[in-house]
Formats: sequence, C-alpha cells, structure tokens
Amino acid sequence: MDDGKELAELQQRVAELTQRIYQLEQFFYAGKSAPTREAAPQVPEAAKTEGPASTPSAGTVPPLRQQSRGQGVSEPPIDLESRIGAQWLNRIGIVALLTGAAYFLKLAIDNEWIGPSGRVSVGMLAGIALVAWSSRLHARGYKYFSYSLTATGIGVMYLSLWAAFQLFHLLPAPIAFAAMVLITASAAALALKQDAQILAAVAIAGGFSTPVLLSTGENRPVVLFSYIALLDIFSIVLVALRPWRRLLLGSFLGTVVFFVAWYLNYYSIEQRNLAVGFATLFFLIFAVLPAIKNLRAFDDQHWGTSKTFIFVALINPFVYFFELFAMYESDHRTALAWAALALAAFYIGISKQLIAEEPDAADENEIGPLHKWLHLAIAITFLTIAIPLKLESHWITMGWFVESAALLWVGTRAKNQFLKTATIVALALGVVRLLFVDTFHTETLFFNSRFATYLVAIAVLGGIAWQVRKERGRDHAAFVVVTVCINVLALLALNAEVADFYGREFSQLRGTQGYYAPSDRWHDLRIERAFTYSALWMLYGAVLMAVGFWRKSSILRWQALVLMAATIVKVFIFDLSSLSGPLRVVSFIALGVLLMGMSFVYQKDWLKLSARESTGEPR
Repeated sequence: MDDGKELAELQQRVAELTQRIYQLEQFFYAGKSAPTREAAPQVPEAAKTEGPASTPSAGTVPPLRQQSRGQGVSEPPIDLESRIGAQWLNRIGIVALLTGAAYFLKLAIDNEWIGPSGRVSVGMLAGIALVAWSSRLHARGYKYFSYSLTATGIGVMYLSLWAAFQLFHLLPAPIAFAAMVLITASAAALALKQDAQILAAVAIAGGFSTPVLLSTGENRPVVLFSYIALLDIFSIVLVALRPWRRLLLGSFLGTVVFFVAWYLNYYSIEQRNLAVGFATLFFLIFAVLPAIKNLRAFDDQHWGTSKTFIFVALINPFVYFFELFAMYESDHRTALAWAALALAAFYIGISKQLIAEEPDAADENEIGPLHKWLHLAIAITFLTIAIPLKLESHWITMGWFVESAALLWVGTRAKNQFLKTATIVALALGVVRLLFVDTFHTETLFFNSRFATYLVAIAVLGGIAWQVRKERGRDHAAFVVVTVCINVLALLALNAEVADFYGREFSQLRGTQGYYAPSDRWHDLRIERAFTYSALWMLYGAVLMAVGFWRKSSILRWQALVLMAATIVKVFIFDLSSLSGPLRVVSFIALGVLLMGMSFVYQKDWLKLSARESTGEPR
C-alpha cells in the first residue's frame, strides 16, 4: 500500500515537472510571460492512476519550437540598459579604436615611418582582420558586435583602395575597381551566410560608393550606367533570396541620384539617345518586378501589401517620365506624348499579367489584385498626361486630380490604406497648383479649362466624401473637412467666373475709351460686380441649405449658415456703401427674404430638430 502511495506521489511530481517545463518553453522561446498553471497542458489521468508504463511520453509535452532558416524564434524584448551595454558601448568602442588607429597612422605618416604602400597594406590587412574577427564573434553568438566590426572592416578596405588609387596612384583604375567589386560581393555573401540585412545594406552602399571613390572627373556614361544596372540586378537577386525589401528601395534611390547627378554635370543634346536608353533600362529593371511572382521571397513577404514595393512601383514610372521630360521638353513635346501613351500601354499589359488565373484563389495579400489595380491607375494617369501635353500647364494639375481619383479607386478595391493616403497627397498637390501656380486665359463663361479643372477636383473630393461616409459615417471629422473643401472650391470656381466675366468687360471698355478715360460705365460695372458677388453667395447659401434639409445633413446646414453670415456682413458693410439705387434695394430685399425663409423653415421644425435635441439623438 505504501509502495502504491509513493508511486502516485512520484507520478504527480512528474506531472508538475511537465507543466513547469512547458512554462519555461513558453517563456524563453515565445518571448512572453510564463503562462499560468491552468494554461499548461495536463498529464492524462491515466498517468496518475496507472503504473510506470503510463508515464507521460514525448508526445504529451509540446515540442520545442524549431528555428527555421530566415524565421528565427521570438526573443525576449531588450531593455534600454541591455541595449546600451550590448550594442551602443561596442559601437562607441569601435569608433574609439578606429580613431586611435587613425591617429597612429597619422603620426606614422607625419614621421615617415610608413610609406604609401605600407599605409595601404596596413589598411587592407586591418580591414580583413576585422572581418575575420567579426566572423568568429558571430559564431559565438555576439552578432550585434560582429556586425559593427564587419561594417567597419569593409569600410576600411574601401577607403584603403580609394587612397591607393586617388592619393598615392599605386593602382590603376581597373584593378581598384575590380578589388572594390570583390569586396562588395564578399560582403553580400557574408550577409547571406549570416542572414544579416545590415551587412547586405553595407554591401549595396559600398557598391554605389565605388564610382564616387574611383571618380576621375571624366564623362564615361556607358561604364557608369552599365555598372549601376548590374548593381540594381544584384540587389534584386538579394531581395529574391532574402526578404530584405529595403535594399530594393536603396538601389532605386541610388540609381536616381546617380542619373540626376550625371545629367546635371555632363548631359548634352548629343548624348540624348544614350541617356534615354539607360533611363529606359533602369525603368524596366524596376518596372518588371511585380511580374516576378514565382520568387519565394516576393510571395512569402506579401509583395502586394509591402509599402516598399508599392512605393517603387508607384514612383518609378513618374521618375522615368520626368527624366524624359527634361530631355525632350524643349524641342520634342510630341515625342513625350508618344512616350506617355507607350507607358500607359505598358502598364495595361503588366496589369493583365497580374490577374489571378483562378478568381476564387485570389487573395488580397497576393500580388495580383492590388498591383493589377495599381498599374491600371498608373496607366490612366499617363493617358491623361499624353492627351494634353502640347496644351497649357494646367493639364499637369488635371493629371494629379485624375491620378488621385485612380488611387482612391485602387485603394478602395484593394482595401489598402497606403494608397488612400497617396490619394490625399496627389489631390493636395493638385489643389495647391490650381490655386497658386496655374494661370488661365478664359474667353467663355463656365465652358473653359479652369472651370473644368475645378469640377474634376470637386468630383474627386466627392468620391473621397462618399468613401469616408461609407466607412466611418457622416459625423466623422474627415467627412466634415472634405465637404467643407468641396464647397470652398465650388465657391472659388464661381467667384473666378464672375471675376473673369467683368474683367473682360473692363478690358473691352478700356480698349475703346482708354485706361484713364472717365466714364459712368466704369462705375456701373463696379456696382454690378459687387452685387453679382452678393447674389452668388446668397443663391449658393440657399441651395446649400435646401440640400442640407433634403439630405437631413446638419453639416451642410451649418456651412450654409456660415456662408449666409458672411453674406450678411458683406451686404451690411460693403454693399451699403458701394451699391446705390435699385441694386441696393434688391440686395437688401433679397437677403431679407432669404433669411426670413430660412427662419420660417427652422421655426416649423420640419426636421424635428428640437425633438432630437431633447432626446439626445445625433443630428
């Protein structure tokens, strides 16, 4: 009997140890606080009552989480003290060591202890030693320390080769270039081996630094751009092998910087065909990326929802078109129109390639749905740009508005907040350009380019308002802001029409009587213009109030009340002193009738506003 009790107690202890082991696994491998006793898996009842053969087996305890390649297990969060001690201090120490070594080398150089060849050799050996030492430290688990040493060693080797070529002229350009390329490739290989994105970034940065370090000031675009193109392809290969999407963004920005710098310093009209060819090559390298949907890294890392991929896909065509614009705008605007049409056709073709083969299998996290609509939006934008390229500059504003509408459509279909934000940015750029940059020369009332541009902006804002109301309700602050913007733009457009109409009248009168010729017609035109503005504001306020009552929208009614208040101020302060005769009478009577009508509607309480206010019901 005693033996049975001892066996039962032993089994109970085994069960408790099993629970504790599970808790420790959760704590150390999941980076979470240890679960409670109730959350741990229980040992089967059979283990408590049966003999030794029923002891918990390996299948009873949850297995340890295995670390797969590229998917490390979660680690406990690093507090500030540990971060300072483990990462910051070693980096500061490395800087101190390098500073001391630099001063030693300076002292040796000043005293002629080391010649040019010795200086370069010391630098190269120091860099190689740092990289080798960092690899050993990484194998022992000091990864942050090893990354810093590796980056420092690579930088020392680059600078040593630069000194050997630029300062001491010990190496010819091809040898120095080949050595730097070898360092870049070695850094990338080490990054892949250690699965370290920071080392891959160092490799890409070193690769883009090579042309700068070896520059002789000569114009060699074929060599430069061929090397940049190979470097871009190299970064794409790295992104394909590892989910290091930021490398793609770095390569894209580096390519743009090099091309723009070359254009500003060396470009001439004789080199246009060469520049266009390489600009097209750079564009295609990044433009065809969405079609590479069979690469594991792209699919696993949700290409379609990555902000980096979306940014590159969105900015790349416009950077390319602006490059073409800079080279062709002065004498070949027709070629620009054809280029815009070609880009539109290209992106329509890309969008068709991104359609899922099986509609039922389409997932919003996959590349197809989002990028299909995004590329269609880009195509629509270039179609908009292509049509009016030979007309006035306000078509750029129109293109921004159409682009914002397309982005809103794509963002809504793909349920992507990033594209919806891009909609606001494109729309804001268009509105700013419309209000402060564009100049219009109109000859007709309403049927002119300025009024059409305002209508497009209002239509886009209307789409945004509809979407905000659908997602967040009409009481949301964003809906209020958008509706206010719609009415402000509408009033500005109508006021501009009034101003242009009377401007043409004044111009015609000036042409017949001269600028300084006194005339009663001048005075009459000023009075008519002031009255027209007042009548326009009153009429717009009345329509806005009517729509507010019809749609039962307090937002529209409040805007109507604010507009009517501004009209009251204008009539009583400005019109009272400037208008005379019948127009003054009409202005005040019309305003009085409108205000009395609004007051009567509110007193009738047709919308039951008082009942809603007493019950607290939202309006």
